[in-house]
Amino acid sequence: MSADDPHDEDEPFEETGDVRDRLEEEADRAVEQFDEGIVELLAWVLDTETRARIYVTLRQHPESTSEELAESTGLYPSTVREALAELHEEGNVTRRKRESDGAGNNPYEYSAIAPSELVEAIVGDIQAELNTVFHLDDHLDDVETEETEPVTISVEDADEDDE
Repeated sequence: MSADDPHDEDEPFEETGDVRDRLEEEADRAVEQFDEGIVELLAWVLDTETRARIYVTLRQHPESTSEELAESTGLYPSTVREALAELHEEGNVTRRKRESDGAGNNPYEYSAIAPSELVEAIVGDIQAELNTVFHLDDHLDDVETEETEPVTISVEDADEDDE
C-alpha cells in the first residue's frame, strides 16, 4: 500500500465515482427508452411525434409557456405554438394567461389533460373504426343487415376504483 493509495495493490477495485457515473448513465438510458416508447404510443394517439413530445412535457411540467416548452423539447418555437394551438382546439391541453405583477404581455401557460381523459376522447373513434372493420363483409356485399355494434370499449379511471 502506498501513502497516496489507501487500497492494497493486489485488490481489484473501482472508484465509487466511476460506478455511480455508469449507473446514472444506465438509468438515464432506461428512462430515455421508456420515454421514447411513451412518445411513440402517444404519437399514434395525438397524430404526430411533435404533439406527443409536447403532451409528455406538459404532463411533467404543467403551466408551461410555449417558450418554455420549446426550450424543454428542443423544438422550434413556431412548431410548438402551432402544435399547442391544435392541441388546445382539440381539447387535449388547457391554457390560461400567466399572472404577473409587472406590466407587459402575459403569455399563455398550458397544461395537458389527464391521460384518462385523453383515452376517453379517442375511445369512441376507435370503437367506430373497429365496428366498421367487423362489418366489412356487409359493406363489401352491399347487403343491408341489422347494424349491431359488437365492439364496445369502456374506460374506467383506476383512481375511481380505489374510492
